[in-house]
Amino acid sequence: MNQVNLTGRLTKDIELRYTQSGKAVGNGTIAVGRKFKSENGERESDFINFVMWGKAAENFSNYTHKGSQVGLGGEWQTRNYENNNGQRVYVNELNATSFDLLDPRGATQTQSNLDSVDPFAASGKKQIDISDDALPF
Repeated sequence: MNQVNLTGRLTKDIELRYTQSGKAVGNGTIAVGRKFKSENGERESDFINFVMWGKAAENFSNYTHKGSQVGLGGEWQTRNYENNNGQRVYVNELNATSFDLLDPRGATQTQSNLDSVDPFAASGKKQIDISDDALPF
């Protein structure tokens, strides 16, 4: 049975793209801490690449960001391709089919939080009030 479950933090925002047929595909890396410490007493981490497909990839991209603590479930896969130099390259990665958001609620900014932020505050510019009657459409 090929089943993998990992818990860790995203090292960057997921890279979301779409295939020619319109299917979403996301790639990312998760940092997973090891249970033991190194010889110098520091905890080490493994950085594991993953791929996620379809609606799961879109949802994951919408609700996570760099540093988010997540749980990923799926299958380990090895694929290969020939690079521009004609060399065979092997890639090991998690094909994630499920995820859990492990950050406490409110740890990420939601759209309602973003709506309450004044976009002009950082620039020092003031917002101009325009009534709907003044608009040409």
